[in-house]
Amino acid sequence: MCKSSQIGGVGNNAAEGSETLQKERATKISQSEKFYWDDNDEPHRRRKQEILKEHPVLKSYMGIDASTKFKVLFWVGFQLLSLHLLQGAPWYTWLFCCYTLSGSINHMMTLAMHELSHNLGAKGVTPNRWLAILANLPMGIPAAASFKRYHMEHHKFQGEDVVDVDIPCEAEGWFFHSTPRKVLWCFLQPLFYSLRPLAISPKEPTKWEFINIACIVAFDLTIVYVWGLKELLYLVVGTLFGMGLHPVAGHFIAEHYVMNEGQETYSYYGPLNWLTFNVGYHNEHHDFANISGKHLPDVRKVANEYYDEMPHYHSWVKVIWDYIVDDNISPYSRVKRVTMENKEIEDLKARGGLVK
Repeated sequence: MCKSSQIGGVGNNAAEGSETLQKERATKISQSEKFYWDDNDEPHRRRKQEILKEHPVLKSYMGIDASTKFKVLFWVGFQLLSLHLLQGAPWYTWLFCCYTLSGSINHMMTLAMHELSHNLGAKGVTPNRWLAILANLPMGIPAAASFKRYHMEHHKFQGEDVVDVDIPCEAEGWFFHSTPRKVLWCFLQPLFYSLRPLAISPKEPTKWEFINIACIVAFDLTIVYVWGLKELLYLVVGTLFGMGLHPVAGHFIAEHYVMNEGQETYSYYGPLNWLTFNVGYHNEHHDFANISGKHLPDVRKVANEYYDEMPHYHSWVKVIWDYIVDDNISPYSRVKRVTMENKEIEDLKARGGLVK
């Protein structure tokens, strides 16, 4: 695949640097030639500076959305109510609700965790951590603490080989290339999102991972004690459904898979943003990660000359369909770059990453 350049101007040349960096970059490209390798730094930091210079009013949107905690409380409570109402339901009703209700709500909670990983739900880091664990409870699988650590690196080092674990590994690109295999890949996305970071960039667990695990185990045991194992499965299977071949899970592909050569990040302006804290406004989010989902549509409205002309989506379902049936799109359809020497990456790992 050919190299990609960024819409909206040319970034700083990432290929420039020490002789060691250039050699390591050449080696990494030769080992994974089928990805899109970009010579430039990630585009969002530069674009943010340009937009703020022209639209300083956007600074007024920066900060928390106090309504996030109430949304989390409501939907966690709704999931518990669902467990009560579905007791004794036939298997087909259970399965339908597990995919539609539990899958959608639990995916929504993953995006609440995403919002809270940026500390956009409350004042202070610690309250956001606890709110993220609360959002994590109905998923039945501990994820909040580790997600925050890896997601911060996805933002700061977008596309960086080895560091940005949002990008599929070489084995995924090699195997999941045909339509049937890409269908399987979509089903297995929860597995890849949970295991890929451990394989590519493992981190020593911190106290917050242990707190997260303890809270989830206590919650799961309470669900089994009060309602039963079937009700716990309703939550866990719903999480796997919601992150797999599910309309809302289309954002996993829509955000950064190269559908239009020369563009690395894509926004979605459809109705499912109502359920996902506006995560579809993804160019806006990466440009302004300190603006909550509530105000991302305002970012587009104010700086429309930057966003309206970028290729974007109106259907996550169509994104999934195009990904599956188009032979030119696969797990290889991601932009990679090398701006850090291997020693810098190892030093980052030794520190436990950006966030502990």
